[in-house]
Amino acid sequence: MGSKPESIDPALRERLLQEARTPWRGLRRAVWLALAASGAVGLATMAMRSASGADVPSGDLLIQIGAFALFGGLLWFDRNRAPS
Repeated sequence: MGSKPESIDPALRERLLQEARTPWRGLRRAVWLALAASGAVGLATMAMRSASGADVPSGDLLIQIGAFALFGGLLWFDRNRAPS
């Protein structure tokens, strides 16, 4: 009834080992992408407000820049680093 380790498809085995090394990668990358996109939308909104002549508080601008940089960096850091 039990299967031998040698009977597992090599591609499936490699995929399972990769998931064991980096669990929840897909979910993490989706969260990083959503939060980086949120920062980018905030920056775009502030750029449009500034272009129309409205005041943009520097604290708010720094928060949006920081969020975009942080979550974009996390998205880049969590990339697939497998040798090509």
